[in-house]
Amino acid sequence: MVKRWIQRAIHRPGKLHSDLGTPNVEKLPIQLLNSIIKATVGHIIKNPTSKGKKKILVTRKIEQRAILAKNLKKIKR
Repeated sequence: MVKRWIQRAIHRPGKLHSDLGTPNVEKLPIQLLNSIIKATVGHIIKNPTSKGKKKILVTRKIEQRAILAKNLKKIKR
């Protein structure tokens, strides 16, 4: 088992927040993460929440960051 894998997985903390236009102090809504993950790469989705940008271009990197953020929300602290 690899120790401290989360520290090595997160290269740029806060980058997903800046890509989505949300402040770093607020948590990302799970509804927004799910819509990014379900969308195909290259499509523009509408933000289902009132936080951040209204339209988001889904890239592979944003999708990967959303998947990691969703998995990190599941971890018990």
